Amino acid sequence: MYSIKESSRPFLNSFIFAATFNAVALHWTSIYVGSLPWIILFIGQGFMFIPLGLAKKYGVGFYPLIFLAMEEVRARFPFGGFGWLRLAYSQADAPYRAIAAYGGVSALTAIVLCFGLVGYGLLTQRLVLLPLFPLLLLIHSLPVHTIGTTKVLMVQGDVPQLGLDFNSRAQAVFHNHVKETRIALKQDNEIDFILWPENAIDIDPFTEPQVAEALNSFQTPLIVGAVVTSRGPLQNVSINWTKQTQNVYVKQHLTPFGEYIPLRTMAEKISPLARSLEDFSAGSQSARFRIGTAQIAPVICFELIDDAILKKAAGESNLVVVQTNSATFGTSAQSAQQLQISRIRAIEHGRNILSVSTTGISAVINFEGNIERQTALHEPAHIVTTVNLIDSTTPRDKAGDWALIATGAWLRIVARRRVYT
Repeated sequence: MYSIKESSRPFLNSFIFAATFNAVALHWTSIYVGSLPWIILFIGQGFMFIPLGLAKKYGVGFYPLIFLAMEEVRARFPFGGFGWLRLAYSQADAPYRAIAAYGGVSALTAIVLCFGLVGYGLLTQRLVLLPLFPLLLLIHSLPVHTIGTTKVLMVQGDVPQLGLDFNSRAQAVFHNHVKETRIALKQDNEIDFILWPENAIDIDPFTEPQVAEALNSFQTPLIVGAVVTSRGPLQNVSINWTKQTQNVYVKQHLTPFGEYIPLRTMAEKISPLARSLEDFSAGSQSARFRIGTAQIAPVICFELIDDAILKKAAGESNLVVVQTNSATFGTSAQSAQQLQISRIRAIEHGRNILSVSTTGISAVINFEGNIERQTALHEPAHIVTTVNLIDSTTPRDKAGDWALIATGAWLRIVARRRVYT
């Protein structure tokens, strides 16, 4: 039977596998910017899987450990990392997904890898059950402690047309969200706060009186995504807006080649679109919006794949909101993939998550990773929901970095089992 030990080109095979995997899963990145950036992305990601070929030298039992190590590297490097395709994010419907609450995303990835190792053992007529031992302990979701509820109106205003130039029609996008909000409030105005997505307001509300007037017309507090220039450099922000006060959170983890251009000289030669992109300025602090008993942590789009930001957001809040904009990826799989990431994050940090997008998919996700309600793509919609406010802490968040260390140690024990070599 063919195995990794029989491969004469393990590093090349690892690259071909990874490049193909990334090319298929990330094809949505090419929709409006052309194929070249997509090709560079999947080839670059493919190179970062090449160390998997070391399993030929050290034995297939080391494969999960090497894979996890490289996954952690990709989540941090380069340009702050791109961990979009971590294996754990594909497991939102797996019966063992609750492991994320104990060991985080890394532990869930590790279990998937161990399943593969056990499958290899069975195919080679070696019964190897040790890698799956943690499953005996981690079957059920954790109980949580709630301190009340909050009633939220989530608004998906949609955009006139999908594409990179969606914000050239910023006035229309803003009015879409105003219109859908007013429709919803006519049906039910007993709301604690209103939630709008990223880029719902690309006309600075601090300098445009008409925008501020429209926001002030709502008697209910809002949390809105906006692009502002009045505070200095260009910023992507979430604002807790009331007529009396406006608290601002500035996005900390900007999207490379989307909100700023690393290696700009080279990037402009690859794609002329880079010349037209003004770099955003990143924030340096997390935020917590207080509305009644709700302590709300805003997370803006790409920040969803940043472990440190999510851990801090959960620790400072009893409800997490994810504000995103999928207009630049059309009706591709991007929004559905992001939704699965949000589901795993909800389990990992034991928080209900409200994910709202300009164009969809918007969804209510409970702490067990279940989708309670969701919208369709590219249509105006709203959701009114009452969610529990959770203040308990998952074992993963209590352990911090030790969760990753423990996962790595477990895979090291698994790797030393000579039965796999």
